[in-house]
Amino acid sequence: MNAGDGANQHPTQTLLDMYTILQTQGTLDDLTINMVGDLRYGRTVHSLSQAMSDFRSKFIFTAPEELKMPSKYLRQLDEKGIPYLQTESLEEHLNDCDILYMTRVQQERFPSKEDYDRVKDTYELTASMLGCVKPNMKILHPLPRITEIATDVDSTPYAYYFKQAGNGMYVRMAVISYLLGYR
Repeated sequence: MNAGDGANQHPTQTLLDMYTILQTQGTLDDLTINMVGDLRYGRTVHSLSQAMSDFRSKFIFTAPEELKMPSKYLRQLDEKGIPYLQTESLEEHLNDCDILYMTRVQQERFPSKEDYDRVKDTYELTASMLGCVKPNMKILHPLPRITEIATDVDSTPYAYYFKQAGNGMYVRMAVISYLLGYR
């Protein structure tokens, strides 16, 4: 069982994210997922993009140049014929996605405070930005958040990150039970 290994992968988070996506969308197939923020060091987005590529997801990777999705994950998507686009604009593609997967910029992953300070506040999602999104769109976040999601988003029908965190308890209980032989 792997609950995360540095800046590489986070499989148990992926299981709970997939469960949450299924819960909110009724399917895992043919969804558009916009991953935003720290895609370079964000182990949750690495794992989730690999897993969801088996369900014909389309991806939008929203990040500043310094935090773009690593090329090894893009090559894996290319090999599977999975469409994706890379952008630096959060607003431009909000209306296109079923899942908006926000991530925080992780200070602990940067080689210096100056490098972190340059990109830490690149994105902030606010409730006023959600006026034209799809009715079924849900916002997920592996938490904790810092400034990338304003608190006014919490009361919108799109915010699902607190329920997502609750799902983590159940999914991880299921994994532990399975490992202990309870089936």
